[in-house]
Amino acid sequence: MALIIYNTLAREKVLFTPIDAGKIRLYVCGMTVYDFCHIGHARVLISFDVIVRFLRSQGWDVEYVRNITDVDDKIIRRAEENQENSAILAQRFIDAMHEDEQVLNVLRPNQEPRATAYMADIIQMVKTLIDKDCAYVASNNDVYYRVSRFEGYGKLSGKNPDELLAGARIEVVTLKEDPRDFALWKSVANTDNSVSWESPWGQGRPGWHIECSAMSKSCLGNTFDIHGGGPDLPFPHHENEIAQSEAANGCTFVNYWLHAGAVRVDGEKMSKSLGNFFTIRDVLKKYHPEVIRYLIVNSHYRSSINYSEDNLIEAKSGLDRFYQTLKNYTDVEAASIDSLTDSDYYKHFVDSMNDDFNTRIALSGMYDLIKAINTAAVNDVIQARSLVSELKAMANILGVLQADPTQFLQAGDTSNQTAGLSVDVIETLITQRIQAKKDKQYERADEIRQQLDKEGVLLEDSREGTSWRRK
Repeated sequence: MALIIYNTLAREKVLFTPIDAGKIRLYVCGMTVYDFCHIGHARVLISFDVIVRFLRSQGWDVEYVRNITDVDDKIIRRAEENQENSAILAQRFIDAMHEDEQVLNVLRPNQEPRATAYMADIIQMVKTLIDKDCAYVASNNDVYYRVSRFEGYGKLSGKNPDELLAGARIEVVTLKEDPRDFALWKSVANTDNSVSWESPWGQGRPGWHIECSAMSKSCLGNTFDIHGGGPDLPFPHHENEIAQSEAANGCTFVNYWLHAGAVRVDGEKMSKSLGNFFTIRDVLKKYHPEVIRYLIVNSHYRSSINYSEDNLIEAKSGLDRFYQTLKNYTDVEAASIDSLTDSDYYKHFVDSMNDDFNTRIALSGMYDLIKAINTAAVNDVIQARSLVSELKAMANILGVLQADPTQFLQAGDTSNQTAGLSVDVIETLITQRIQAKKDKQYERADEIRQQLDKEGVLLEDSREGTSWRRK
């Protein structure tokens, strides 16, 4: 099946055609490093990690670039609040981001450009835009992009430039020719405390949008295949990237745009002011890293996710179903992708992922595979092991089911952790209950169920047998 993706620019699913056969050049807007990564960042990190893993599993040569914004007004303000050097603060949160990525099993990109290392490229692009009369130097030596010179402005976000002008007049900046114009270069006073670089327009630092245009051009060329990012980036960030890149380079900037969906907390927008802001590290204090990853993978990357305690518990329960089966097959290795061409389960997985990376449908097929494994385990152990090998191959592409099953099941989540019964005791009681039912000692079987229920252990009977999880 050919690869179909939803292109934000086209507002529909389209057939993906690469610029160079077999190769995909992908740029994703990364973090502005002034604080710890939050659960919304985890959504972007994990979603594009899964996309890249899948594309590579299908033979695509993916050059994955995800930038770091390490100079920004937010970084400078936070450093001033902390009375520390902004570069030191940025590096501390870069290190923390990398730690979070590793815990969440997010692979590092091929390239991870930092804005401060591309200042010469940024300045050159600003000069090009001025030379083409697409930008101008204001009286205070700020440099602004002339939005009115770009006919396609608004094509990504669907915003009408005239309506933007009407709205922008509410807050007119007199230094601008047009209130819609945005900063390419910000002039700063040349003091010991300023974070700035020398430019043809004096000391200053770049605007946010021009940083990504310069870095993506340097890393991937004037035109590349896919640009991705979070749900808040189509406007103004990506819209401005298109305008300045296409004006400077004289060609199409990006062919396909992918945007991850928002993360809402109990149905509301995540916000520090609302007291519902959660960093990745906050969540990891209570839940296994795979619970976070599974919560995100079990949703289509473009759909919004409702982050809540109930949904985390549901994600943990979903993982439990897999690990209850896998605990009996820890010695089975994942199958090679090449060996799965005749597998109906794998075909379902690939078809789902080729349809705009639909991980939720892909996972539904993996649940069917779990049922097949449990059924085969009764009469055909060799077949069961073969199916487990298939399951692990698919799980590797999604980056889940990487933990030790027994440890995962025993640990549970610390939000509901009690001294409780050990795994060995629970499984012994379950074995006794199964035997009691076979011996038609139904009263004894009920006593065991009630005993486990009081200890916070829920039993789930099915045709495949009895599984359990902690409440």
